[in-house]
Amino acid sequence: MDVTTLLIILLVGTFATYFSGDKWAPKVALLVGITAFASAICLLNQYNLGNEISYTKLWIAKPKIYLAFQADGLALAMLLLTTALTPIIIFSSFGNTYKNSKAFYALIVFMSFAMSGTFLASDGLLYYIFWELALIPIYFIALIWGNGDAEERKKAVVKFFIYTLAGSLFMLIAFIYLQTKAGSFLISDLTQLKLSSTEQFWIFLAFFLAYAIKIPLIPFHTWQAKVYQKAPTVGTMLLSGIMLKMGLYSVIRWQLPIAPLAAKEYMYVFIGLGIAGVIYGSIVALRQKDLKKLLAYSSLAHVGLIAAGAYTLTLDGLRGAVLQMIAHGFVVVGLFFVAEIIYRRYETRKIAEMGGIRAQTPKFTSMFMLLVLASVALPSTFNFVGEFTVLFSLSQVNIWFAIFGGTTIILGAYYMLKMFQHVMLGETNTKLFADVTFNEGLTLVIIIAVLFFFGLYPKPIMTLITPSLENILTQINRFN
Repeated sequence: MDVTTLLIILLVGTFATYFSGDKWAPKVALLVGITAFASAICLLNQYNLGNEISYTKLWIAKPKIYLAFQADGLALAMLLLTTALTPIIIFSSFGNTYKNSKAFYALIVFMSFAMSGTFLASDGLLYYIFWELALIPIYFIALIWGNGDAEERKKAVVKFFIYTLAGSLFMLIAFIYLQTKAGSFLISDLTQLKLSSTEQFWIFLAFFLAYAIKIPLIPFHTWQAKVYQKAPTVGTMLLSGIMLKMGLYSVIRWQLPIAPLAAKEYMYVFIGLGIAGVIYGSIVALRQKDLKKLLAYSSLAHVGLIAAGAYTLTLDGLRGAVLQMIAHGFVVVGLFFVAEIIYRRYETRKIAEMGGIRAQTPKFTSMFMLLVLASVALPSTFNFVGEFTVLFSLSQVNIWFAIFGGTTIILGAYYMLKMFQHVMLGETNTKLFADVTFNEGLTLVIIIAVLFFFGLYPKPIMTLITPSLENILTQINRFN
């Protein structure tokens, strides 16, 4: 199967979803999502058989711009994450009613198309186009179908859009400069360049601005909590589960191999920024009274640790970062879905207005507890594998980085268990809490099954991503 087939399925699926009408749009979108996931599995099988999965065709002659896509182990891991979470997110939304649902679900499928293209593109300008395309659907999803006061929501979403777009323009300038040096935008040509340390510094900084905003890392995080809170839960899942992984993936794929001298020279600074995000996100999460905002700051803490792992420039750091990206994608989608299940019944996200739910729904309580334990990296969960590997890599650089980075586990356990206590335990709530529906239960069971399966047996993913990460590490160390 050609690597472009999956992208064609998602692009055609976008139009099919829209033109199917409001009644059929959710089902068509789900079918498209499942088909795309099946296509990703087919690509994985081809890769495991030793076949090269790539497509390169000249698109524009001057300057040379290629329609170039390549799926190595790293790209496939992110593609599988995207195509697995997309149908889960779509299915989770079936308990809600959306006005003009054909446009809503078409935008979700289109966003999946753009994010998949970002992970597969091996031409810098093509990658940039997909990177920016992913911003358009989430802008409209959050703006039109979001929560709360319309004016406040508009301010938050516009800030996010402008902030992200501005950061991306620096990345575009960097790509244009690199093209003048290499003669093309192909990553294989860009990573062969012998740039001076000054050139690498400015290229590294331009990429960093784009990625730090998208991930986000402090102090570029100011858009995150408000947008996560104001977006509909589906939008928040797309942002936290997949879209922020575009930034983390791009650090490993583009930034580090193209500007390795700058990465090595300023390694301590960027690891420090990541760990500062861990501590800041955890402390601010402790003070939150809104469930979605608490989960937003929890996510900020976790991605800070992932970024710190990537910037160690070690195989363990890169591998731990990718493992944690995938684990975080599933657990954060599960937790935001839990928040949505509670909102459907109580129509509030204020933690103080919850409590006493456990007695009414023990099944839901058990599933919620398992997700909380996965979030705090309990051994036997997928998150533990990723966090342990990242912390080990940090200890190889400096033991103090590992100690401060480890606060994500201690503080995370404190604020997540405290949140669970206030939301679920206590005297039985006077408000009726209907037990989870079959659809809701199935969604949570699938997510929990993934987290525990790969927590106990992470080998398939490690085997998939390690050769690609070793190649990237070779490129990073080419100046030694």
